[in-house]
Amino acid sequence: MDRPLTKNIRKDGQPVYLKEYEEKGGYQALKKVLKMTPKEVTEVVKQSTLKGRGGAGFSTGLKWSFVPMEGDFKHKYIVANGDEMEPGTFKDRLLLEGDPHQLIEGMIISAFAIQADIGYVFIRGEYTYAAEIMEKALHEALEAGYIGNKILKSDFNFDLHLHTSVGRYICGEETALLNSLEGKRANPRAKPPFPQVSGLFGQPTIVNNIETFCNIPHILEYGPEWYQKLSLTPGDGGTKIYGASGKVKNPGLWELPLGVTLREILEDHAGGMREGLTFRGCLPGGASTDFLVEQHLDIKMDYASVAAAGSRLGTGTVIVMDDKTCPVGMVLNLIHFFAQESCGWCTPCREGLPWTEKILRKIEEGKGEMKDLELLEFQTRFMAPGNTFCALAPGAMEPLQSALKYFREDFINHINDQKCPWKIS
Repeated sequence: MDRPLTKNIRKDGQPVYLKEYEEKGGYQALKKVLKMTPKEVTEVVKQSTLKGRGGAGFSTGLKWSFVPMEGDFKHKYIVANGDEMEPGTFKDRLLLEGDPHQLIEGMIISAFAIQADIGYVFIRGEYTYAAEIMEKALHEALEAGYIGNKILKSDFNFDLHLHTSVGRYICGEETALLNSLEGKRANPRAKPPFPQVSGLFGQPTIVNNIETFCNIPHILEYGPEWYQKLSLTPGDGGTKIYGASGKVKNPGLWELPLGVTLREILEDHAGGMREGLTFRGCLPGGASTDFLVEQHLDIKMDYASVAAAGSRLGTGTVIVMDDKTCPVGMVLNLIHFFAQESCGWCTPCREGLPWTEKILRKIEEGKGEMKDLELLEFQTRFMAPGNTFCALAPGAMEPLQSALKYFREDFINHINDQKCPWKIS
């Protein structure tokens, strides 16, 4: 089995509910886990080298190990982050709508590992169809005894609930997500304390991405050695759901070994560029990653290789830019989104993003000056990592700073010609 995450996904697009999931081996990993100790489960996940699939790429087992196992806690929580509002990213939707019990089983096992008794599936408000599917699957799991009290006649109790987001991008940041769950304004929190120690309602909490949780049943069922061998990159286990959007012939999602090349994703699976168009660049992991260009097509799409090329793997969903698309206009569109989605908590993000949008719009409308390029470069430093409260603004700067590097001539042409070359007058 080399495609564990999508092996159950049906070609007709219908969700896999409980009976079919069990027939395909579902919940066997949970039965195995309930005979283990929490520490043993965490150790297996550590050995698998699974890294978080939400963008940060931090070791999942190591993250779990930070949760205190001793102490008088009222509750421990586990939360699935399915807010998925990163432009160009749509991988978690496939898993939520196609195989909901895979996520549920992964969360139950993860909850057992840290001895959490309450969990939440947090998904973006626009995912109404996914919410309907998850509600039905959660009801099935409760009726079958997979969640609730004395799970499968064990001493483990775990309640799992669905929560739909109020619809802000900032909710994808784990501490803003926790504030939202508590009914507060979705602002990020200062760290430390980290959620593993003091998270939801001040109790120990683990927040992982949907895709991350979906890996867990397979790791526990088949073992960490099997999982590591799925990858093409030593030290990074498993497969990855990669995606491509933009003017390619076959936009979509594919589960592939972690470490396939960017060229393979775009040419073999996305079908290459549409007729009459040429590849010019791409954002390899969603809208908040740096551009890669033609010289990078043969890099491995794993965490270290993409970082070495000057970008981030992020969510692994590639946004492709063709030679008929204006890079200035594309970056302006992204910055407009990020400026709207700033929570306003810190000054650099609240003031800097609208200012950046204003400068880019000025250039795009043919009113730019050469000094505007210096201002844009200043903004990329002003909102660099460490200068803002969370990663929203630094992420917004990544496509801009790389566009200034790789497509600087396009910015200059806009200023010299006093117009956008791609706009028909």
